[in-house]
Amino acid sequence: MKILINDGLHAAGQELLQKAGHDIDTTNIPQEELASKLNEYDAILVRSATTVRRDLMDAAPNLKLIGRGGVGLDNIDLDAAKEKNIAVFNTPAASSRSVAELAMAHLFGIVRSLPAVNKAMSLDGVSDFKALKKSASKGIELQGKTLGLIGFGRIGRETASIALGCGMKIMAFDPYTTEGDVEVKLHPDYDFNHKINVKTVSKKELLANADFISLHIPGGQGYVLDTAEFAQMKDGVGIVNCARGGTISENALIEAINSGKVKYAATDVFEKEPPVDDRILRMDAVGLSPHIGASTGEAQERVGVELAEKIIDFFK
Repeated sequence: MKILINDGLHAAGQELLQKAGHDIDTTNIPQEELASKLNEYDAILVRSATTVRRDLMDAAPNLKLIGRGGVGLDNIDLDAAKEKNIAVFNTPAASSRSVAELAMAHLFGIVRSLPAVNKAMSLDGVSDFKALKKSASKGIELQGKTLGLIGFGRIGRETASIALGCGMKIMAFDPYTTEGDVEVKLHPDYDFNHKINVKTVSKKELLANADFISLHIPGGQGYVLDTAEFAQMKDGVGIVNCARGGTISENALIEAINSGKVKYAATDVFEKEPPVDDRILRMDAVGLSPHIGASTGEAQERVGVELAEKIIDFFK
């Protein structure tokens, strides 16, 4: 089969596809040109950069499969694909650890003022070292604090696993599950196997009791955290979003930061990417990254291999 890899695929995945006899094309075709060229292919593999809507499928009657490297499917019209009998595959498990580690990295950073200090050190680290040291000496530990997870799927549970290892208490809200086992992981050299069962709670209970709140949900649901939700939280709460842009109202978040309701904040995703409103980018206390949750070498290799194996099985 002829497969267009439009947004890239790890070399390990490409090799598997070629060994299985598939003809792969790694040319990146701009979105506006896809409709005129996609019908040459049996399958298209995308990440978040390419959208596959009904009009594109209409223009490609030969299309049999859409592969999404990663978890989110909000850039693919699933209803249209189902109507046209086009298979859609994603890789929900492959990047969970990488996203969870980034969420925790942001959490570690914001409680020690690292975003602001890192910026200030590059400007005033020589002239105002003592003043910077004093200003950054009011951090807190994560141990003993409560982490509230909105979304308790693979990534939420992976985040819980790391947080439990840091001595945090876990609360979770997920409308699709009432409980879940979290495996506490150590290096394979250590003989350790322990799982903790976490019962989910209501969103209201989580908002009122969590010291930190981390989002791990798909997009397309509208604002999960808006002005009303921030009002229900503890004063001085911390917010981390490594899920999807548009799940938190950036206006409401900025207002909550300015009022002191939110003391710590970090985000890997934005309502518009690249961001149109740069106010949050200019807030020294906010940890920022450019949507890189799944962007580790290990995750990308797992994504490539998992997606390739699914495609090979489909076309057998």
